[in-house]
Amino acid sequence: MDPVTIIAAATTAYNAVKRGIEIGRELQDMGGQLAQWAGAISDLEFLERKASDPPWWKMGGSVQAEAMEIFAAKKKIEAQRAELRVFIQYSYGQSAWEELLKIEGQVRKQRAATAHRQAEMKEKLISAALIILGITSIGGLLGLLAWFILENRR
Repeated sequence: MDPVTIIAAATTAYNAVKRGIEIGRELQDMGGQLAQWAGAISDLEFLERKASDPPWWKMGGSVQAEAMEIFAAKKKIEAQRAELRVFIQYSYGQSAWEELLKIEGQVRKQRAATAHRQAEMKEKLISAALIILGITSIGGLLGLLAWFILENRR
């Protein structure tokens, strides 16, 4: 998951919804595209949370670059949301916009329970593996040092 991929997915879904509205499709018929757009928003929010508190092994310049990408993507999503709101309210009314917000909330909850949870678990596994590797390496070096000291005494 990276901001560029997320914004590309959001833009694709946004364009599909926009075209659907323009040709008069019902909002319910565009559920897949709306869910894809809402999923991209949820993924971007997840990345933003993770960028504000990156894992210890991911510190450095790439974190700042990713934060800037996330910021730019977030601004683009905000513009899409504002435009979609106008399109949907004009074409279908306020209740349709509220329905979209409801779909967005459902997708956010689903993503948090699945994809985002998997990403967090992967991050924890990487951290644990690096810690175990570090401890094993230090133990091996200490053992090697002890062996050299014992061999020199003989």
